Amino acid sequence: MSTEQSLLQRSNSKCELCTAEQNLSVYNLPPESEDSAEKSVLLCATCLSQITNPEAMDTNHWRCLNDSMWNPEPAVQVMAWRVLKHLSTEPWAQDLLDMLYLEPEILSWAEADSLGASDADDTVPTLDNNGTKLEAGDTVTLIKDLDVKGAGFTAKRGTVVKNISLTDNPKHIEGRVNGVRIVLVADYLKKAN
Repeated sequence: MSTEQSLLQRSNSKCELCTAEQNLSVYNLPPESEDSAEKSVLLCATCLSQITNPEAMDTNHWRCLNDSMWNPEPAVQVMAWRVLKHLSTEPWAQDLLDMLYLEPEILSWAEADSLGASDADDTVPTLDNNGTKLEAGDTVTLIKDLDVKGAGFTAKRGTVVKNISLTDNPKHIEGRVNGVRIVLVADYLKKAN
């Protein structure tokens, strides 16, 4: 049985990410070059074009990952993780990424390649008040009282903010305080140990 036939059978002749039924093709997950169903996914033309050209991604199309990320096939999980990681500046995508658990060997496969990655990382890191680099998912503590405009409360010094998200601006992060998702200035935070 060919790889395409195996994938058509596995996916019930639907895109494994968005369940579209037209214009399906096999996509081998980089960095794998092996042509096998275990290392490939079946994608529609829309998903394929956006994965191969991540700068042109339509973020709303990828809300379908809310369902497909739970697929039991490791290759589908890896592809869902990579797309969510690429879209992690979107709060909904970061929330899905936070829920998605991958076994360690599958996670290392997912991290082996990312969408639109280049060898030169020229992004400015987000640093806390002490100059410590902050990453998505970190826990931070407020070092000063902050008035939260529009929400009608003050975030008190010492408040712990778990599972932060990075933004496009390296001076800001997003996190939940009192159940409200807000943007915080990194200079007023300290990374928790």
